[in-house]
Amino acid sequence: MASGLSQETKEKESTKVGSFSSKSGTLIERQFLDVGKVKGLEVKVIKLKDLISNASLSALRFEYSTSYSGGTKINQLDGDEVEGLVKSMQKLVNDVFISSVDVYTEITFQSKSGFEAGAYFDTSKKVWKPYLKIEKYDSKSNVFLELEDFSKLLELIKQAQTIL
Repeated sequence: MASGLSQETKEKESTKVGSFSSKSGTLIERQFLDVGKVKGLEVKVIKLKDLISNASLSALRFEYSTSYSGGTKINQLDGDEVEGLVKSMQKLVNDVFISSVDVYTEITFQSKSGFEAGAYFDTSKKVWKPYLKIEKYDSKSNVFLELEDFSKLLELIKQAQTIL
């Protein structure tokens, strides 16, 4: 019987950072660099180094804690996925959020690890509602943002890009 947890584990191990981090027989150093915070969501850069081979890797890390979520939700994006996330978020801010549609619409970016960023159009209020989903199979990992928060998050991710 397949479970959501095993699927989630497979997805995280399919990322470069997941594979690198879970190597057996190695000595891994992990550095967590704080970038900033928006609505309980912490943006960090994680730098991994294999102290035996000196190989290294960096990733963008999201940590989200709320009292209702039952703990901290965490996900990481490989460094090579961050540019796609930034372009997607920039497109939402510059083009999508200033538009209007007549039917319920969703627009999403999804990473290899299951992290999701996007927006849906609230037809009753005639406004776009941005959101993040930190963990693909966990409905308690949803982060609903205001347009200003989404823009602030985009700026934090751009800052993180400079230290990846």
